[in-house]
Order: sequence, then C-alpha cells, then structure tokens
Amino acid sequence: MEEQKFLSRFKFDNGLVIKNHIVMSPMTTMTSFYNGMITTDELNYYAARAGGPGIIITGVANVSDNGKGFEGELSVAHDEMLPGLTKLAKVIHKDGTKAILQIFHAGRKANSAILRGERPVSASAIAASYPANSETPRALSDSEIHQIITEFGEATRRAIEAGFDGVELHGANTYLLQQFYSENSNQRSDEWGGSREKRLKFPLVVIETVNKTVKKYSKKPFIVGYRISPEEIEEPGIRLEDSFFFVDQIKHKVDYIHLSMGSYKRTSLNNKANKETLIPQFSQHTKNIVPLIGIGSVETPDDVNAVMSDGADLVAIGREFIREPQWIQKIEKNDLGSIRTLISPSDMEELTIPSVMQVYLRKSFYSVMHFTDDAETKEDYQNALAPMEGLDKKLR
Repeated sequence: MEEQKFLSRFKFDNGLVIKNHIVMSPMTTMTSFYNGMITTDELNYYAARAGGPGIIITGVANVSDNGKGFEGELSVAHDEMLPGLTKLAKVIHKDGTKAILQIFHAGRKANSAILRGERPVSASAIAASYPANSETPRALSDSEIHQIITEFGEATRRAIEAGFDGVELHGANTYLLQQFYSENSNQRSDEWGGSREKRLKFPLVVIETVNKTVKKYSKKPFIVGYRISPEEIEEPGIRLEDSFFFVDQIKHKVDYIHLSMGSYKRTSLNNKANKETLIPQFSQHTKNIVPLIGIGSVETPDDVNAVMSDGADLVAIGREFIREPQWIQKIEKNDLGSIRTLISPSDMEELTIPSVMQVYLRKSFYSVMHFTDDAETKEDYQNALAPMEGLDKKLR
C-alpha cells in the first residue's frame, strides 16, 4: 500500500511534533465521578485508543463549578483533580500520542438540576432556543466574568502540571465562549457586549490569559487550540461571515483552529446560495497561518484524504475511534479489511466503552453509530446540525 500522507509527522510552529495528522476528537464518556474526578473506566477507555492518533483531545472538562454542563463531566476546576488528570495524561501518552485537555464553561447550556440548585449563568439573561425547556440564565456581573477568565487560566496551569501537551478552548456547540460572541445570547450594553467587536472581547481575553499562563508555567512546547461552530441556526445568531471574522481575529493568537460539525461535507445552513463545503472556506482564512482541524463523519482513509484535500492540515476522527480503537495501527499494517466501521452492541465491553457511555450511544447516537442491529437509514448531518453541536444536552 502506498504510504498515506496523513501518517507523516506534523510540526506546530511552537515546536511540538506529532507523529501523524490524525486527531481523536473530544467525545464525552459521561463517566466521571459526581465531582468531576476521573474514573478507572475512563482511563481504560482512553488507554485503549492511545498509541495510534497523533493527538487525543479529551472530552470536555469544566473550569468552574458553575460551568458544569452535564452529569458525569470531567472537571479541571480544583487542584484536587490533579492526581486523576495526571493519570489521564499518562495513559494517553502511550507510544508517543500527545494529550490535549479540552476546557470550557457551559454557561446557559447547564441547568439548576445539574448545578445542584444554582441558576445557570451566561452573557445575558436569555434562555437558549433549544432544548425547548431551557432555563433562563442569570447575566454574569463584570467581576464574575473576570473570575471565569481567571479560572480558564488556572485550568490551563493544572493541565500543564498534569503533563498535558496543550489545552483546547471549547468555543463551540453554543457554550459560554460562543454565547458571548453570539448576538442571540449576548445582548449586553457594557464593554462585554454590543457590537461584534465587543462581543468578541470575552473569548479574546480568555485566549490572552491562557497564553500568559502557558508562558509562565510551561517548560516545553504547549499548544493552545480553539474550537468553533461555523454557524448558529437561531435568529439573530452567528453566521459564516461572523465566524470568518472571528477566525481572522484569533488565528495569530492560537496554535490551531478546530471546526465542530457533524459532516465534513457540510455546506452553509443559512445561506443556501453558498454551495461550497465549509472546510475550504475556512482554509482560505487559515492557510499558511494556523493549522486547521477538519472533522465530520470521517471513517476511512479516503475520507481523511478528502478532508485534507479540502484544506485541513489535521483531521479529527470521533465516532470511528469508538468503533475502532486501533484504526491507525491497522492502516499502518495495511490491515484495512479488519477495520470496524460497524459496531455490535455485544462488542462494547470488548471495546472498553464505559457502561454509561454505552447507554447514551444506544439511546441518543443510535442513528449515527452504525450499530449492526440498526436497519434504518443513517443520518449524515451534511445539511443539518448534529446533536453533539448543541441540539441535545446529553450529547457533547
């Protein structure tokens, strides 16, 4: 078999080298303890998938207690989390895979049940459009905004101390970073809202704080990535032009930009006259400046090559790594025929998928996981938001 380009090494501008162009995308296991500490089930799940991809990005970890978005969520909000996070970084590092900790604040995508009676917070006191029963959050005060910014910095310090190779700021899927940028959720009249430039201030200050933390504490190359959703479906809401503007403002301040979408064949959800897929459009803004991670229903080497041909520098694979933990190793051995593109419910224990994760894969991801007992037409999310992009709170 001819050597696949995506199996070659890749070097970030700060000097960090990864062994191939494949990233395991961040996917929640919903398996952390009630307080956000890592569990053995999670460690086993990541260990089974380590060693192949150049990078594994963890499922999201909250930086603040009131930033928790769902039960079973990882936390990086306290120093007490460090022993478990250190174990997590260590298991991911098998055979040279790099470990990135994804960090976030859920903002209005939380609810008072998850927050143990506390009201969720956001840029403004405006409920999310979906799910339909979303609670109206409390608008953050100026001092609380600064506190959350500090907490992003502290989370980064803990990631460095735990031995991770970087952090990814989760500014996608309608979480707090995105909530501040979106006119749908941010209708403030102070310095944190108003014009598009003012709505950009919160994510810019978070990026600045995280970069300062890296400079202060890290003794080796440590990357800072940023994940964005290309569009929102609400009115008003983020449109492609807003995301291109956003990318232009941050592309010299981060080490990579990671798109969040359910299909790499996605076209604009709002502008039907725009027939071009999204990755090439974003690549026009990132090429030769900052690495772009493409994503979305990538399952085969041909899919990877298509994403890279569209302009992505790295390719994130999600659901396929659930089905096939040894995806990279099998390609390296030219053992393509043994790669699982279907998953049997009977094999989930063998695949070290935690029991809680098994339940939500069966209930909430059933139509896109390619279960062998699913005879229905598969959804591809080419022209629609996927649940993990914010439509369903159980999916991240």
